[in-house]
Amino acid sequence: MKNGLKSILGGKLSPHELGQLNRSYEIVGDIAIFKTSDSVEFLSPVIAQAIIYLHKQVKTVLRQMSAVSGNFRLRHFEWIAGERKTETRHKEFGCIFQVDLEKCYFSPRLSFERMRVAGLAQQDEVVVNMFAGVGVFSILMAKHSHVKKVYSIDMNPDAILYMKENIRLNTVQGRVIAILGDAKQIITERLSGISDRVIMPLPEKAFEYLELAVMALKPHGGWIHYYDFEHASKSENPVEKMKVKVAEKLRKLGIEFVVSSGRVVRSTGPNWFQVVLDIRVFKSTVSSGLGLACDAPTKIVLALRNASKKSV
Repeated sequence: MKNGLKSILGGKLSPHELGQLNRSYEIVGDIAIFKTSDSVEFLSPVIAQAIIYLHKQVKTVLRQMSAVSGNFRLRHFEWIAGERKTETRHKEFGCIFQVDLEKCYFSPRLSFERMRVAGLAQQDEVVVNMFAGVGVFSILMAKHSHVKKVYSIDMNPDAILYMKENIRLNTVQGRVIAILGDAKQIITERLSGISDRVIMPLPEKAFEYLELAVMALKPHGGWIHYYDFEHASKSENPVEKMKVKVAEKLRKLGIEFVVSSGRVVRSTGPNWFQVVLDIRVFKSTVSSGLGLACDAPTKIVLALRNASKKSV
């Protein structure tokens, strides 16, 4: 795509303008999104027409005006060309996902990762997706891996509405369960000790919520797919740096575990990377601080309840 856009714009822009251009963009359904600096903002209509020429399915072109931000990870857009809309339907591995890009977070760049995790799930597993968005991870898993249930939590009411619609569109009613709320509260009150596998596709919150992921697992343990951002210089390995950080926290919780694999999902900026770790958690017996022996998830539940009581 980069070479195609550069080739088309090469005859219309000066070498200086071409050098200022961010030639990467993403396509969600029939909407294309691109970024460009303010210094070449005036080139936006030219860029939009080039994208439409390259991708006949594109009906709308938006310019991204802000970084992903806030609890709901939203972006702001400027309409540039085509239909004035932010809602679309996106197809991925035989599934259909309806989404409003201004109301819900969605990235097509995670498609390989979503299918990779879906392929790891086993038949009849119970899964907890702590940050489910419009349900893409959850629905792909339900459609392709024949899991029993995927409890799909999100704090964004709009994301839950679109998730429910996507559950209907992909006929996974009763297997993907949309739950509005904070994963911390939902797991503590309703989903403790019930899952074989936990997905944590929200890098901004993953480290903070790691003990909740352990809490959601069944007493004999299970799998956690942990996503986080990591800074690494050229001499450092971002995956290894993240392994050290996560291992330190899990050991402090008294968790018996092994990091089965890890990989860089994508680069997110100079020396910044999104990394995923596949963590196998085993049954662990630790002291609860109350003179009792209990498994690690039970210890976490007790600690959270005690903290809640102290804050009242």
